[in-house]
Amino acid sequence: MPLVDVKGVHVNFPFDPYPCQVTYMEKVVECLQKNVNGILESPTGTGKTLSLLCSSLAWLQDKKAQVELNRQANISSLMGDNGSLQNHQIEALKKSLESTTGMTWGGSEFAVPKIIYASRTHSQLTQAVQELKRSAYNTVKVSVIGSREQLCIHEQVRKEMSNAAKVHMCRAKVAGRTCFYYNHFEEIKRNSDPRQLVGDVVDIEDMVRYGEKQRVCPYYIAKELKNDADVIFMPYNYLLDAKSRKAHGVEVQGNIVIFDEAHNLEKICEDSSSFDLSPADLATAIEELNRLGEKLFEMAKTEETALVEMTDSSAMPEPEFTLEDVLRLKSTFKQLEEEIDKIEVPNKEKGLTKPGVFIFELLSKVNIAFETKNFFLDLLDKIISYVTSDSTGMGFHSKGAGLTKMSDVLRVVFSREVPDGGSVFQLQQMLAKSYKVHIQPLQANKKRKLDSWATPSVADKLGKTLSYWCFSPGHSMLDLTAHGVKCVILTSGTLSPLESFSSEMQIPFPVTLENPHVIDKHQVWVGTLKKGPDGVTLNSNYQTRFNENYQASLGKALVNFARVVPNGLLVFFPSYPIMEKCIENWQQNGVYSSITQYKPILVEPRGKQAFTDVMEEFYEKINDPALNGAIFVAVCRGKVSEGLDFADNNGRAVIITGLPFPPRMDPKVVLKMQFLDESRGKLGFKVHKTSFMFKYSKKS
Repeated sequence: MPLVDVKGVHVNFPFDPYPCQVTYMEKVVECLQKNVNGILESPTGTGKTLSLLCSSLAWLQDKKAQVELNRQANISSLMGDNGSLQNHQIEALKKSLESTTGMTWGGSEFAVPKIIYASRTHSQLTQAVQELKRSAYNTVKVSVIGSREQLCIHEQVRKEMSNAAKVHMCRAKVAGRTCFYYNHFEEIKRNSDPRQLVGDVVDIEDMVRYGEKQRVCPYYIAKELKNDADVIFMPYNYLLDAKSRKAHGVEVQGNIVIFDEAHNLEKICEDSSSFDLSPADLATAIEELNRLGEKLFEMAKTEETALVEMTDSSAMPEPEFTLEDVLRLKSTFKQLEEEIDKIEVPNKEKGLTKPGVFIFELLSKVNIAFETKNFFLDLLDKIISYVTSDSTGMGFHSKGAGLTKMSDVLRVVFSREVPDGGSVFQLQQMLAKSYKVHIQPLQANKKRKLDSWATPSVADKLGKTLSYWCFSPGHSMLDLTAHGVKCVILTSGTLSPLESFSSEMQIPFPVTLENPHVIDKHQVWVGTLKKGPDGVTLNSNYQTRFNENYQASLGKALVNFARVVPNGLLVFFPSYPIMEKCIENWQQNGVYSSITQYKPILVEPRGKQAFTDVMEEFYEKINDPALNGAIFVAVCRGKVSEGLDFADNNGRAVIITGLPFPPRMDPKVVLKMQFLDESRGKLGFKVHKTSFMFKYSKKS
């Protein structure tokens, strides 16, 4: 493998790099050497991930060597003739370090940073780990942080539907020493180093396979591997959410944070700091507290009754709260429900929008404020843990779903602590600048689809949805960088326009890059098809996308593509409903059979397991010499569009039938555009409306 000199760092690259890859690595190293943030755009297919990993890890190796030399030099300078240090010499060494570097012993001058590598999905992280395994840096120590949904192998916990229920049931079993897999992990940890058992570069699949084979907990193995890891891979939301960082023990101070596929970052930053509280959410929380109160009252009647209850429900721990606590919380939520119902909404269709500070005014009416938030959050944690540890059918069928939602709501509202010397009022005003409160009546004919845990009384609940929407991704980024991050690198194939993107993040980016592609123009064709073979205009806007003539013409065009394009053909639709309706019409009018005479069609499903099965079937058909490849029909911004590699025969052509723009008059979209218009003068950048609309859209 050739060694490439990148700003004095010798990068071991798998092959002779393209000029754009060298330029990209130079920008990465510049960020790391100068401790500054960077926004680096490099098109898909330019080896961005490999260049990023090789350059950052080469720099990390040099940093380790430098730190070790510094340590040895400072120690050697105070060594006596016998080659050892006395206590007074150690103290002198510490003072010498403080005077020469301005840092105490063990400070950042003598600390090696970790690289925290974040992407949107676990499949994208798996791809990055696979790239690392194929590089010359496959001996670095790696940890991949995942949720219990990906890593837990306990049969009972796996059956839980919600991730929150999995979390609390797992915690209860670990605390009660009733999880065999965790107990086995503790035994291994006492007797050996888990890193030696699973290896250095491991991804989630590796840890799950090892856990199932050795009957040891992969989730806690991953947390243990993090302690000595050089590179920690994790999804965005684990890193952006302070609660998740704390739960997974992720320390960002003094470390390097890399956001790959960062074109998703704006929306994810906003979503992680926002919530929608529906009438059903609040009603479920009240119902859970009501049932819990009744159960505690029954248990408190007599000691004999309590003994019977504990015997019948051995999985239930002793509550760390009182009946009075439950009744107080229930009363608070009932009052909040009443206060929300009191809000007058003149326009039922458009709803009512209030300034961000309104959320603090509303919650203060029920005595939820910065002064009382810790009481409510601690109490909610204790109750949720108690309720979700119930596996005996005591009536807590919702597994604390409503209470978990209320806990999440309060953590979003009170995401920052009042700074020393600051006031609550100043903090509220600062937070409110990034937010709007929206109240939308829930109409009987427009009720959202409720989760399976909703009881009939909850499902029939009408009222108003309270939304607290963050419109500034910089809110989350400022919170992250406030913890002493060494530098932040944002990278993707599509970040332009960089000026507005960086301005929205509200942190400085001295290093920027807009890379060209490695391929020449003659190697790829990009164009638009205005009409189908029958002359019908191919217009996928809101007015025509469900028109049968348009869908039939689109199908006929696809027949021709299937006939001439070799191997794999990818077709993307703006949403699931449009995709499903097109396929339904093609099956009815005979277009579907015309397509499949050239290539079999596989359709992106909504479920995770079904998606894995369909992907495997697609690859099988691509490699089947008896077939002319296959067509994969999928959704923009869905599972297929990001995190998967359709290299070579897997994807010889891509057809996009329409862009997933959000509804133009959706309240959240309207408010976001107003926020950008207001910010334009303050932040000094021009808003690129088309770019915003596409980035802000969701798959249906």
